Parts: sequence; structure tokens; C-alpha cells
Amino acid sequence: MQQHFEEYGPKKGTVDSNMLRFFMVFCVLATGWAQECVVDQIPVKEGFDKYRFQGTWYAVAKKDPVGLFLLDNVVASYKVEDDGKMTATAVGRVIILNNWETCANMFGSLEDTPDPAKFKLRYWGAAAYLQTGYDDHWIIDTDYDNYAIHYSCRALDADGTCLDGYSFIFSRHPTGLRPEDQKIVTQKKQEMCFLGKYRRVAHNGFCA
Repeated sequence: MQQHFEEYGPKKGTVDSNMLRFFMVFCVLATGWAQECVVDQIPVKEGFDKYRFQGTWYAVAKKDPVGLFLLDNVVASYKVEDDGKMTATAVGRVIILNNWETCANMFGSLEDTPDPAKFKLRYWGAAAYLQTGYDDHWIIDTDYDNYAIHYSCRALDADGTCLDGYSFIFSRHPTGLRPEDQKIVTQKKQEMCFLGKYRRVAHNGFCA
């Protein structure tokens, strides 16, 4: 019986060869995935127009970074000032001191870079317990009238991928995205390597 199994079962050399080929294919795919997730290679909105972008945006989904972050009821407002610089304010619900719910007001100034869709955001909170920072603030895509996709990477890994990042999916409408925008947003989530990492942002009037 044992002799019969050894005669007709897979040869050891064949198994080892198949495993080697599988490992090589996996390595090639993993390298490709890593290259696609390199932050500097993530495409942003071409010809971004900050004047068309300014105004009120409602966050409908978000991918959180490490640390305290706005939970829901997030509304952001962008404004291009007289000097051409863009500023931003945001409000959203947070929980501090373990169980105290409050609305946090955030303020920011956006510094231009050579790419019109890539900014550096210096932000601070109205209260001392809120974070301050200086993050990338990229507009991945927008049609200006309905949806916008924001991206920020706070920390890079040695291979150029993002270790700690966050993102907002914005809508001009508090009711959410239009069905025709969903496919575009899903594709952009994949390009940012954030697909499956978002959670819905509710708007129930807590910070109204």
C-alpha cells in the first residue's frame, strides 16, 4: 500500500518545484503591490482649482490615523483668502477624558507646493486638548460640485509606503455621495491603498 502511494503520489522534487514557483510569483505580486502603494506614486487631481474647491464639504467616510481624531458630524470649510492662500476650518464630535463628548473646532492654513493638488496643512484646535500638526493635505480627486477625496500620510515606511495616514471622503451634500460617484471613489480608495479601511461618518446634528 505504501509502495503504491509513493509510486502514484506527487514526487518530492515536483512538490518542491511547485512551491518554489508559487513563492516566486507571490514575491513578484508583493513587490508590485508595494510599488503601487508608494506614496509619491499616488495620483492626485490634475489641474486642481482651489477657487472651485472652496466652500463647505461634509465628510461621509474617513480612514483614521493614530491618535485622537474627529469621530463624526465632520464638516469642513475651505476659503481662498485675498492673498490667494487657502485656509480651512472643521468641526466634529470627539470623546475626551474617556467619556466626555464634545464638538471640536479645528483651524488650518494650507501652504502651496509645486503641485496645485498637494498642500502642507498646518492645523490646530480651539482647545488645548486637541492635536496640532503639520501634515500633507492632498486632493486625490474631485468634481467640485459633488465629491472630493482627501489623503494625508503622516509617516513613511522605509520602502516609501505609508505607515500612518488618514483620509476623508467628502460630499457637498450631507446626505452622502451620489450613486454615480461611488465607483470613482472606490477606485481612488484602491489607488491610495486604503480600500476596506474606511468607516462611515454619521451626521445627526450633534455639532449643529
